[in-house]
Amino acid sequence: MSDAVSLAKSIVTMQAASTQQALSVEMLRQNAQAEQSLVTMLQQSVEQTRASLPAGQGGLVDRSA
Repeated sequence: MSDAVSLAKSIVTMQAASTQQALSVEMLRQNAQAEQSLVTMLQQSVEQTRASLPAGQGGLVDRSA
């Protein structure tokens, strides 16, 4: 009987670990999507800023001052 209980506990533990791993993977995926959305938004902002500047402006920054 204790073998059956031990086996049941082992199965429950494995299922819990599997669920935890699946949740971790999903959280990482959602985090990556959020970060990609932020990168896309920043790229669009840079492109819009460049489009609004006159030709030749904003290309180089003088850091010697």
